[in-house]
Amino acid sequence: MPNLSTFPVTAKWPAQHPDRLQLYSLPTPNGVKVSIMLEETGLPYEPHLVNFATHDQMSPEFLSLNPNNKIPAILDPHGPGDKPLALFETGAILIYLAEKTGLFLPQDAAGRYETIQWLMWQMGGIGPMFGQLGFFHKFAGKDYEDKRPRDRYVDESKRLLAVLDQRLSSRAWIMGDAYTIADIAVFPWVRNLVGFYEAGELVGFDDFANVKRVLAAFVARPAVVKGLAIPARA
Repeated sequence: MPNLSTFPVTAKWPAQHPDRLQLYSLPTPNGVKVSIMLEETGLPYEPHLVNFATHDQMSPEFLSLNPNNKIPAILDPHGPGDKPLALFETGAILIYLAEKTGLFLPQDAAGRYETIQWLMWQMGGIGPMFGQLGFFHKFAGKDYEDKRPRDRYVDESKRLLAVLDQRLSSRAWIMGDAYTIADIAVFPWVRNLVGFYEAGELVGFDDFANVKRVLAAFVARPAVVKGLAIPARA
């Protein structure tokens, strides 16, 4: 049985199943990328809720796992060499899990790097831009009299949706017929933009027919349905 007691995070979130991969997360667009990936791969895992309401992400235990105080993070008791491995940053975690299982990342070098390219596009574009748009549209930013900051993110979000729509114009998924970590990274953010952020009309989401089609296919996947609710909120 793996011994995870040397990791301080396990003092705050004890592992009931230390032989399973430990997930520390919250069901946000970034958090569910990893829970969806875990559900899709079938890897045994144990989820732990990192509650922002009680500032769990700022606790010494969580910071010992991720000094950047962001969710999600994982602790795999069976990492390389069968030694425990701790990871944060969703892009790194998705690549790691894909390589660990041999799933959702092409095996050929060209396909692998093209998939990673779209994963990085989500991390550098879709995530930050949609998140800022959510702030200015739904949260505190909506009270700003000056709408130029909001409109900047609206315009950039529209541009990114157009890039994605064009990419999907002749493809079932971002990489073609194969569903990959690129889709797992991108579509939780698209779903959040038109759902939780209620910004669909603002960005003209109905104009992006290919994005709408693939989003519908994504949220219909059983593993996605499960992953979107993990970890369960308290």
